[in-house]
Amino acid sequence: MTKKIVVIGANAAGAKAAAKARRTDPNAEIVVLDRGSFISYGACGIPYYVSDTVKELKELMSTPVGVVRDRNFFSKVKGVSVRTNTEVTGIDRQRKLIRLREGEAVESELPYDKLVLATGSSPFIPALENVSLSNVFTVKSIEDAELLKERALPGTAACIIGAGLIGLETAEALRDKGVQVTLVEMRDQLLPGVLDAEVAAVVEKHVKLQGVTVLTGCAVTGFAGLGRVQQVCAGGREIAADLVVLAPGVTPNVALAREAGLAIGVTGAIAVDEQLRTSDPDIYACGDCCETTHLVTGKKVFIPLGSTANKQGRVAGINAAGGEATFAGVIGTSILKVFNVNAGKTGLTESEARRHGFDVETVISPAPDRAHFFPGAKPILLKLVAERATGRILGLQAAGEGAVDKRLDAAATAITFKASAEQLSQLDLAYAPPYGAAMDNLIVAADIMKNKLSGHARGITAREVKKKLEEGDDFILLDVRSPAEHGEIGIDGAKLIPLGALRERLEELPRDKEIVAFCKVSLRGYEAQKILDAAGFADVKFMDGGIMAWPYRFRDQ
Repeated sequence: MTKKIVVIGANAAGAKAAAKARRTDPNAEIVVLDRGSFISYGACGIPYYVSDTVKELKELMSTPVGVVRDRNFFSKVKGVSVRTNTEVTGIDRQRKLIRLREGEAVESELPYDKLVLATGSSPFIPALENVSLSNVFTVKSIEDAELLKERALPGTAACIIGAGLIGLETAEALRDKGVQVTLVEMRDQLLPGVLDAEVAAVVEKHVKLQGVTVLTGCAVTGFAGLGRVQQVCAGGREIAADLVVLAPGVTPNVALAREAGLAIGVTGAIAVDEQLRTSDPDIYACGDCCETTHLVTGKKVFIPLGSTANKQGRVAGINAAGGEATFAGVIGTSILKVFNVNAGKTGLTESEARRHGFDVETVISPAPDRAHFFPGAKPILLKLVAERATGRILGLQAAGEGAVDKRLDAAATAITFKASAEQLSQLDLAYAPPYGAAMDNLIVAADIMKNKLSGHARGITAREVKKKLEEGDDFILLDVRSPAEHGEIGIDGAKLIPLGALRERLEELPRDKEIVAFCKVSLRGYEAQKILDAAGFADVKFMDGGIMAWPYRFRDQ
């Protein structure tokens, strides 16, 4: 008897599930239903279509060789029937039937043996005054992209609500179109939940340099205008805007599952096991509509990403067709490019790790992304997070103009397999001057972590130093750079003693005060700490990341 497999949703997860189910069972009858007109498109490419970086819409819906993934493609190449503009109105689990409506037609029914839910997610629409005004957009679908692209005219003013991945990518897209952009985030930093504050500060600096107005710690209360939006009310001020983009996040589409009596998880997404089975053994869920397990914490999470959707779709398709595959979970790896800065994370941030009860040590390590002498070397900043007792690597964040992706990918592998700082420091990474330094940034960060965990290195963050300066703490901020470096850029209140002269000038430093040494990246700061330790100074630290990790105003600015 021919197995009937129905997939609801025809984008990343659903399309992948259908294609893999066909390869697993060549004889199955496979039908994919989608309420939209566009299928199997790269939603993550929408901001690049808005900015004209991607010139043609069909590029988002094409294979690497340029074949458009439309209904005909799925029928002829994949052997899968796709029905668009078809809304699923209900699931009858007892009779194993799907109720659906195509266009304005009367409802019909479609039987299934196995069902895959790939219903995705929808933009979160906050309950704000006048949110239904014209020219208030979301950025999730092709239809959204086309409308936003039409209205985003040079010289217009846009306000983006939410400074996460989508908000920042949309900010760049609109600036590329000549639009004046204001970015509003209710929390006190960009990319909350993705980066810790000191790494997010690197991104914010670059975004502001591109002419984007950034308002953090600023809550939007509503919109004003006659028929269309003209002002955004936020933080007690009114921001002029010809258009608004809502980008505060997404929510999983679980209405069908909930109405069918399927279990909804603690995250609000559909609950599934490792095989991506729902609470009904004949129904699977994959992609943005379901939750998964975080491999570091072991807890359920909702982290909607295109990469995860494709991997889950593959697993769900195999299992719906009678195979056996598992999806263990994720570690939340994400990355973005915004203007000329790259940023991303894998695993837990420091704030996430502490919230989950880990006792952590952190390292901030800035350096060029390749050999410093090779033309085109660009700075990146890494923040490594490890469990203090075991040295297990819990997370990495990276930001800068240089290549951060390969450091994140190497760290993602290490975190997945529960590597320690010692093991990370011994990785045999590829080296040649055009690609990295002999001691790669990631290796250096792991070595610093080892020194910290063993007690040889004692760091203090730039944020902690800034707080000590503001509160008037009685300590010495010691600049061990060269006089030329000190004269070019510096921190108010710092005392200069170049590292090469430190041993001869020890008498200039009080032995009864805390001393915090720093340099450009704090390699010399650490060496200064060791010199002062050996000389009997009792309370010496170095500033993590040095001047390159200082996110605040410099002297004379």
